[in-house]
Parts: sequence; structure tokens; C-alpha cells
Amino acid sequence: MQVFEGKSVFEGIAIGKLRIFRHEKRDVTDAQGEGFEAEKAKFIAAREKAVGILRKLCDAALQNVGSDSAEIFEMHIMMTEDLDLEDAVTENLTQGYNAAYAVEQAGFSLSQIFSSMDDAYMKARSVDILDVSGRIRDCILGVEQDAITLTEPSVLAASDFTPSEVVQLDKQKLLGFVTTFGSDNSHTAILARTMALPSVVNIGVSVSQEFDGCTVVVDGFTGKVYVDPDQKTLDAYTKKQRDLAEERERLAVLKNAESVSLDGVKTFVYCNVGKSADCDLANENGAEGIGLFRSEFLYLEASDYPSEEVQFAEYRAAVEKMQGKPVVIRTMDIGADKQAAYFQLPKEENPALGYRSVRICFDRPQIMKTQLRALYRASAYGKLSVMVPMIISADEVRWVRSVADEVKSELKKEGVAFDAEMPIGIMIETPAAAMIADELAEVADFFSVGTNDLTQYTLAIDRQNQNLEKFYNSRHKAVLRLIKRAADCIHAKGKWIGICGELARDFGLTEFFLKIGIDELSVSPPYILKLRDTVQKTDTRKVDLSHYI
Repeated sequence: MQVFEGKSVFEGIAIGKLRIFRHEKRDVTDAQGEGFEAEKAKFIAAREKAVGILRKLCDAALQNVGSDSAEIFEMHIMMTEDLDLEDAVTENLTQGYNAAYAVEQAGFSLSQIFSSMDDAYMKARSVDILDVSGRIRDCILGVEQDAITLTEPSVLAASDFTPSEVVQLDKQKLLGFVTTFGSDNSHTAILARTMALPSVVNIGVSVSQEFDGCTVVVDGFTGKVYVDPDQKTLDAYTKKQRDLAEERERLAVLKNAESVSLDGVKTFVYCNVGKSADCDLANENGAEGIGLFRSEFLYLEASDYPSEEVQFAEYRAAVEKMQGKPVVIRTMDIGADKQAAYFQLPKEENPALGYRSVRICFDRPQIMKTQLRALYRASAYGKLSVMVPMIISADEVRWVRSVADEVKSELKKEGVAFDAEMPIGIMIETPAAAMIADELAEVADFFSVGTNDLTQYTLAIDRQNQNLEKFYNSRHKAVLRLIKRAADCIHAKGKWIGICGELARDFGLTEFFLKIGIDELSVSPPYILKLRDTVQKTDTRKVDLSHYI
């Protein structure tokens, strides 16, 4: 038995045959081309062919995996046609290189730029750049990209997988992934989560070819992979897999149930999403609403500021999919670990404490105005609320409201339908916001605790710094006391407070949150039913707060 350990991207157990896939290397040299014009023509023709292939993949993804995954290929089309890639290829062609080499080198250079970024999401896009440039290169060479054929249910292992490889696989025969490299923000990981496949990425070493065809166990809870497991290990995981299946069956009956504790405390269980397509998963898992719609993904996946129309279409789609259930959309949270190049943000010594979110909007108010116009217009189609991140003073909330008033006045004059009473809430992400929650409750309609940032700011620990993981304690009494203080202040003003950070899915804290009166808990789709089950089994009369704070 050989054991590997990496990063889990979907919790579950996969047991089956291991299929090891090796990508074929292309023999591309830096030989001189047939002249700039001839090689540039080859590039343009290959790019057009690549876009055609991607459109077919997009259609296949829409049919086989869903609209969320299809958007990956829409982004690949955008990358294929991106002027930065064309400029980099053109620069290489001026050096006399052939088109295939020029594209390959341009893709490598751009991927290095992405991989050096601080933001984990943008870092993961380096693989997409290589996928896109590799496709154009292969179109120039006139060769087909590697295909993976599964003849029986299997776990696939490789250095990494491109989205185009994944979407063409037979879903009925795919049990999970194991990759040498990659991250939990890669599109392979995103597809694995969408397809509910227990998978582990970044195990750090290649699985030897001699293990091809062996039995493998993928533990999506611990991030461990057991190749050719002994009988004791195999029996233990077979039982665990059976127990999980029974647990899923039991939880499925809670889809339309209320989230009420044994002693009658009602807490709404909402869902965190990144785009409107995720609302389908929220509904499938019985979410009572959307507690956090991360609008920054619209900005991160664009090459320029998304227009009002683009935003409106996305927000409207979200509220319509939720069919009258509450939808809370957070205004863009760009900055810190989420960087968009076209924002041209200054380099900072400590970006986590720097120029981000609403702070950018104070200097660039048109960003906030455009987004609020789109949000107010979408409010006519469902129960929509807007939530502003990184607020630390009541004056900041008043400024947002002044922009909102300006937007409402304009829309009214234009005869555009909107909800004039759309609630405007804020996130509690800093100790400052928690300490003055009573003042903030005078100007904000509701609150949601972003526990990831609140923890890092309270403990003075950068959550992106792996060297500090042993000091990071999300259950630290200081963090929990701040949350309780904020909840007490907010409830005293008659407002509601939710939690949308990682602590919302810490089931060991559910009873604490119910005891202090948290009104709503928002988690990602796979955790909704488990959270509801935990709520229903809780008796707040038996909860001792001194155990936590």
C-alpha cells in the first residue's frame, strides 16, 4: 500500500480502479518560420479553429455538467481571443519564430504571470492559459488533443487535467481525480465539486505507472489517497462509503424541512454562491435563500469593468432562480487576495489591510453606482438585498446610502421598475465593526459576519500565510466574543444578523450560534442539509456559553 496526501476539493469517498494518464509532449522547436505574415496568418486561422472547438465544448458542458461548468469554456473563448495573448504571440513572431513555438512561449509567459499572483483564484488561472495556448498550438500543428477514454468506473490520476479533458469524460465511469499539481481553485477542482466527485489535488509527486489498474481509495475528507490498499484499509473505507450513502439518504428528506431546534429556535439556512448558475445547486440542496452572492467573480473573470447590463443580467438570473426566496448580493470585494489587473491597484506591503472593496469605491464612485443600478433593477424580479463589505464606520454606510438614493432618483425618472425598499446591509469583518455594531445598526438594515476576515484581523494572522496555520484558531474566544457582542447590539436595535464565513459550517459551533440568536447561517451547497440536521438536533436550553467564551 502506498499513501499520498494532498488537498481535498470535495468531501466523499471514492473506491475503484486507478487509471494513470500521461499527457503527450509536443515536439515544438524554435525553428525559424516562413516569415512574419505567413506565421501570423497561421496563428489567426488556428485561433478561429480553437474558438470553434471551444464553442462545441461549451455546448457539451452545458448538456452534461451544467451551465456553471459551461461558463468555464466561455471564459476560455475570451482568453483565446484576448489581445494580451495576441500581443505576446506577435512579439515572438517578430523574433522570427514559427507560429506554434510563438504561441507556446506566449502561453507559458502569461501563465507565469498568473501563477505569481497573490490571489489564489487568479493563480489557478495559469492552468487555463496553458490549456488555451496549447489548443491553439495544436491547431497550428494539425494534431488532435489527447483524449481520455474510460472503459470501467475509474479514478483518474495525472499531473493535472484541463477543463476540456474533464468535460469530455464519461460521467458514469468517472469516480474522482488525483493530481500531482493544481489547487482547490483550479477549474478541475471546480468541476469536481460540481460533479460531486471525491478528489484530491496537489499530492506533490507523480503516481508510478506500475500502479495503473490497481485499486485506489480517495478520502475526500482527509485529502489522503491509498493506492493498492491492504484489506483492513479497504474494508474500513468500504464501510465508510456505505455509511455516507445511508447518511445522504437520511438527510435528503430534510430538503423542504424547516431549520428549527428542539426547543423551537428558528435559524434560516442559506447558501453561499459565486454566480447565478450556483443557485440551481442551492435549490437542489434545500437552501432557504442565498446568504452571500460573491459578485466579485463577475469582475475577476472579466478583462474590464463589467457593464451595468452584464451585471443586471446576472443578478436578475439569480433572483429569478430562487423564486421569491431571499437573495443577498455582496458588492464587489476586489483587493487583498482578489486582484483584477484592469483595476491597476497599487502594490501594497500588506494588501489584507489595504485598498480593497468599498474603500476603492470611495475614490471610484462610478463602480459603486454602476453596481447599485444593476442591483436595483434586478430587485424588481425577486426578493433582493445588497450587502457592503469592509465597512468600519457609520459614515461609510451613509455614503453608500447617498449613492443608492442618487441611483433610485435616476431610475425613477427613467421609469425603470425597482424595489425602493431594497435592504442595504453590511458585513462585519473587522473588530472595529463588531465593537461599534450598535452605531452601525442605526444605519444598516442587516448584518452578516465574514468570519474568515474577522478571525485574521482579530488574531493578526494572515490567513494566506501557510507558516502561521498552527497559530490560526477560528474558534478563538476573542472571535466568538466579538460575534456575540455584535449580535447583542444588533438585536437590541431590532435588526438581524447572519454568518456567511467558514464558521457557519463548523457544526461544533452551531449550538453556540443558535444560543446567541444568530438569525441565519449561510454555507456552500454540500453542507446545507447537514447544517439543517444539526440545527434540528440542538437544544439551546442545554448550551453553556461559558464553554465557548
